[in-house]
Amino acid sequence: MAEKRDYYEVLGVQKNATAQEIKSAYRKMALKYHPDRNPGDKEAEEKFKEAAEAYSVLSDEQKRQQYDQFGFNGPTGGGFGGFGGFGGGASMDMNDIFSMFGDIFGGGGFGGGGYRGFDGSGQRVSKGRNLRLKVKLTLEEAAKGCSKKFSIKKQVTCPDCHGSGSADGKTETCSHCGGSGMVIKTVNSMFGRMQTQTTCPHCNGEGKIIKNKCSHCGGEGVISGQETVEVNIPAGVDTGMVVTIQGKGDAGRRNGIAGDIQLHIEIEPHKDFVREDKNLIYNLLLDFPTAALGGTVEIPTLDGKAKIKIEPGTQPGKVMRLRGKGLPAVQGYGYGYGDIIVHISIYVPENINSEERKLIEKMQASESFKPNKSIKEKIFQRFKSLFD
Repeated sequence: MAEKRDYYEVLGVQKNATAQEIKSAYRKMALKYHPDRNPGDKEAEEKFKEAAEAYSVLSDEQKRQQYDQFGFNGPTGGGFGGFGGFGGGASMDMNDIFSMFGDIFGGGGFGGGGYRGFDGSGQRVSKGRNLRLKVKLTLEEAAKGCSKKFSIKKQVTCPDCHGSGSADGKTETCSHCGGSGMVIKTVNSMFGRMQTQTTCPHCNGEGKIIKNKCSHCGGEGVISGQETVEVNIPAGVDTGMVVTIQGKGDAGRRNGIAGDIQLHIEIEPHKDFVREDKNLIYNLLLDFPTAALGGTVEIPTLDGKAKIKIEPGTQPGKVMRLRGKGLPAVQGYGYGYGDIIVHISIYVPENINSEERKLIEKMQASESFKPNKSIKEKIFQRFKSLFD
């Protein structure tokens, strides 16, 4: 069995990291290694589980305190429990991780539907399937938030029986379970007689029997239909995030709980910018005269143009920053706006005429055009920082 890594090391944070820093680190790792983005990649799945395990402990103040003091096994040697017993050697259910993944991004987890839930009176009911949709957004739409309409084929409430499944609106209490939806089974085992509670097979756990089924839906209470759903997508979303619209998935059988719609976000590549969380990276290609003499240049932003001043003697590799011109934090997961980070490179002409060649040869002979030791060191440090 592979040796467990330190939870702080797994998330790439310091031991004094804040709760927000831990959440942000987990978010990045979860997006990077999520199985939907790495189908069939077992190594990515293991890293996803490892990150989820680390987050489940470090995001809980009490568990984190115990981990800091006692390590993986906690003060009693029993692990940290939760999500399959992190730290205690127990296996971990991917559905648990998906549920936590959905929680941290405001989503409702992953997976299908049809499982049993409870209505307001405590009665067991069916839950409709969750529907997954992939939505592509431009960077501008992601920056400002937007509204999208979708026409969705789904299970809808039967209009004839209004979802009850009964033609006359009448149901009877199941005689096998007494309306509880559960039955007790007694089995003999090596440990003696044991009782287990299971879903009643006669009423499928609903506690009710329909004698006169609706002919339109066959007693299911739902039929195939179509619905147009309008969704407000919050500003700041990124590829891999899930926006959940509760109660807009498949209708639940016999007036059960409706499933959700889960929008899986994908941001289209942008012609000018590379996104890095809330920041936008822009490569500014300067001509040599402007880099040497200085001047003012215009660069794009998400809401127009911005002018920046170029100092005389600007070197390739210099980084400038337009504060607050990046993307907003997704509501509830950070504050403020990112920046536009401008990386400067210098254009060297590929084709020159004879007159231009003479001018360049004249400059080449001048000491002013030869890099001194200080400039060499400065440019090397910038180059080196790319690999730190």
